[in-house]
Amino acid sequence: MYIYIKLFEVIFPVFFVVGIGYYLGKKNPKIDTSFITNFGANIGSPAIVFYSVVTTGLSLEVFQTYFLYYLLAIICFSLIGIIFLSFMKKDIIMELPPFILPNTGNMGLPICLFAYGSQGLGVAGAISSLIILFHFTLGVFLASKKFSFDIIARSPSFYAIIISILFLYFDIEAPNFLINTTMLLTYATIFLILMSLGIALTRLKVFSFYKALISSLARVIIGPIIGFLIIQFFNLNGYAAGVLLIQCSMPSAILNYLVGSMYSPKKIVDNIASMIVVSTVLSFVTIPIIVFIALKYFI
Repeated sequence: MYIYIKLFEVIFPVFFVVGIGYYLGKKNPKIDTSFITNFGANIGSPAIVFYSVVTTGLSLEVFQTYFLYYLLAIICFSLIGIIFLSFMKKDIIMELPPFILPNTGNMGLPICLFAYGSQGLGVAGAISSLIILFHFTLGVFLASKKFSFDIIARSPSFYAIIISILFLYFDIEAPNFLINTTMLLTYATIFLILMSLGIALTRLKVFSFYKALISSLARVIIGPIIGFLIIQFFNLNGYAAGVLLIQCSMPSAILNYLVGSMYSPKKIVDNIASMIVVSTVLSFVTIPIIVFIALKYFI
């Protein structure tokens, strides 16, 4: 009975806040979320990276280890994405991001926090920092089919990752004012972004439903299978293995749509939006199952 109560405690807050956003989006279709987007990209995400990596007791060794484990997972996601996109005769380059860049931040971080506490948040932050870095490097490269260092140079999250690694490497203790500030920004950002995800679900349209469903199943079902295989191959255990499994099970990140809309043709963006919507809806079923497995076997 305890594990079912714990599962409810982990899942309910996240889905409830997404539901608030969905309700607000339905009630006011013209509600402006540009503030949330700008705040999340320029202030919230850097704060999340720093707080989750530096203030949760995460060691540099664990950061490096799970950073690399998830990099391996992304390589596997890429292979799966290439196979599925080839089968469906879609653009293998521009439509690859939603396969390989899941929602490890907005949804993954709070779920891992509620499941495993601050330690889980630390490992989840290491994984999320990789995804954030890839959004503004690999994601932009795939969406535009060209690489630009200017995108990286203008990304506050990139500098937050560098600063966080330096704090870990030199074992610097963060001052309380910095911990308190980034903590407030972290929790505010998680709430706002989850709510904006709900709002986005009322706006993004689904095109070619069956193709979007096939792609989404690859994301939310094959994703955690890859995570489980990595856990078994490297003989991982404990809460960190549970976090890895949960983060591999996340749906496509909405940031894929925002990046794609800046660089890719409308038809490609529509396909990306479709996968984000369908994979997110499917995740309301798959995530509780994955979290249940994680809490039962990796704790």
